[in-house]
Amino acid sequence: MEEAKIKVPSGAVQLYNLFIHGEIDRRAFFDGLQKFVTGGAAVAALAEALMPNYAAGQQVSKTDERIKTSYETVPSPQGNGSIKGYLVRPVSADTRDAKPAKLPGIIVVHENRGLNPHIEDVARRFALAGFMAFAPDGLTSAGGFPGDDYHGGQLFSKIDGKKMFEDMVAAALWLKGRSDCTGKIGVTGFCYGGGVSNNLAVRLGADLSAAAPFYGGAPSSKDDVAKIKAAVLVHHGGLDTRLAGAWPAYDALLTEANVTHEGYIYAGAVHGFHCDATPERYNKVAADLAWGRTVDWFNKHVRA
Repeated sequence: MEEAKIKVPSGAVQLYNLFIHGEIDRRAFFDGLQKFVTGGAAVAALAEALMPNYAAGQQVSKTDERIKTSYETVPSPQGNGSIKGYLVRPVSADTRDAKPAKLPGIIVVHENRGLNPHIEDVARRFALAGFMAFAPDGLTSAGGFPGDDYHGGQLFSKIDGKKMFEDMVAAALWLKGRSDCTGKIGVTGFCYGGGVSNNLAVRLGADLSAAAPFYGGAPSSKDDVAKIKAAVLVHHGGLDTRLAGAWPAYDALLTEANVTHEGYIYAGAVHGFHCDATPERYNKVAADLAWGRTVDWFNKHVRA
């Protein structure tokens, strides 16, 4: 007999978002869930329903014969010394002749939990869209993603944020400089990675062709935004009110700086709506639309 699916209240999803962003600890998270259900077993089941299910969210298998994958370590002298990441290319690009075809590159930046299986899957999706993708692990200096998001978040909070950003800069420039890259790169990321996407656009200037941040914090300084040369595509969930509410100000700064940009607010979508590994946050309609727009954006501004 098939097990009945737990109905997860919207308030529990909001509580989960507070938990994964470090605004409440594990005990407060479980204590908060008690107001939605009764009994320890029910609380545990509700918590389990909110946690990532990487296998269920996987769209491209690790062993898909259409892609070639490897883990690469990139020097990061201004950061934590080095950063490891997941590199993916479509096999079709490497079989036409003896020399690998040059492809446009996409940096894929994780949320505040490190390089989990979902972000690796997103990198594989970009490979199937005809890009080479590199997903760096900001937790490299702490031993890398530990295998689950909870412990990943704990490690994340202990790493110097400025050094981790320098690691991301090093990863982006390494990808851009590879002999099998066209020299044109874009960046996308989610939550923390969305903020990194915006800030890489500031930092890299003309070295970055496009950025597509998902629900990430934006630079608020007019001088910083004036440094952006990349084409910027912004995605926010309509129910993610704090970040969605900040979009008009960023939009105005981008317009004033003559930066090519677009921004979309997805009605009914929460923070994390693109992540199909967390089904209670995932919004398929919004995620599919945002993904299609992102691939189109990179085809226009990174591939061209």
